[in-house]
Amino acid sequence: MVFLLLFGLLGGWILAGRMLAPLDRITHATRTATAGSLSHRIRLPGRKDEFRELADAFDTMLARLEAHVAEQRRFAANASHELRTPLAISKTLIDVARADPHHDTGELIDRLHTVNTRAIDLTEALLLLSRADQRSFTREHVDLSLVAEEATETLLPLAEKHGVTIETSGDIAPTVGSPALLLQLSTNLVHNAIVHNLPEQGTVWVHTTVRPKTVRLTVENTGEQVTPEVASTLTEPFQRGTERVHTDHAGVGLGLAIVKTITRAHDGTLTLTPRSAGGLRVTVELPAKAPRADSAA
Repeated sequence: MVFLLLFGLLGGWILAGRMLAPLDRITHATRTATAGSLSHRIRLPGRKDEFRELADAFDTMLARLEAHVAEQRRFAANASHELRTPLAISKTLIDVARADPHHDTGELIDRLHTVNTRAIDLTEALLLLSRADQRSFTREHVDLSLVAEEATETLLPLAEKHGVTIETSGDIAPTVGSPALLLQLSTNLVHNAIVHNLPEQGTVWVHTTVRPKTVRLTVENTGEQVTPEVASTLTEPFQRGTERVHTDHAGVGLGLAIVKTITRAHDGTLTLTPRSAGGLRVTVELPAKAPRADSAA
């Protein structure tokens, strides 16, 4: 009996150790991640059981978290660089004015106004990006076609100034979201299409379509050839494609990044496709508003 008892205890200890070994690896990975190292992975071997599924899910979470942190650090570095430029220019202009009191103050004031306006636009874009990313907005019923039409009418003077024709078409596209953010999304898309267009006789097409479960806003424009590699990077913050033809409305490099964030905050998808004839086709697909029960009856 003593031998059987000792054998049972030893066998149970070994069996428990083998069963709890995966938990020890998961616990170690959790402590490593808590300490700040997100590159560690469990990579649990063996058959596909509950421990393996838990470890794989944890590895996936770590990979996404590591990518998100890297993206945030890159964004913070880029934002700091973009904000530092107008501040440095302003300091230089002020130093010049202090060193030479007889310098033309009108020219300095105009340049300071331009630089300050750019810094304000950049700051507002960063705040909008943060607000959309946090999803801190009230969802309402929105007709995407009306929002796109409003954005087009707002930017029509800019298009006429640069000889760009805007053509709108499509169906009523009901969805749910923030009217202000969706208007900003549409405005950024149309503005981007105008700015990246041909020097003369360019065209922008704005079209809305309705599908069984989604609604689409498509904005196309003529322009220079865009490679798929360049198109895949245009939604990154502060990424700019080919040189702008119209430098007076160059933006702050956050237009499509804001579009991407607003689309993601509305549980939608954003697709950028180069046109074979030149230019870009941008498609935003959002969940359609569910029909009311009384209207269905």
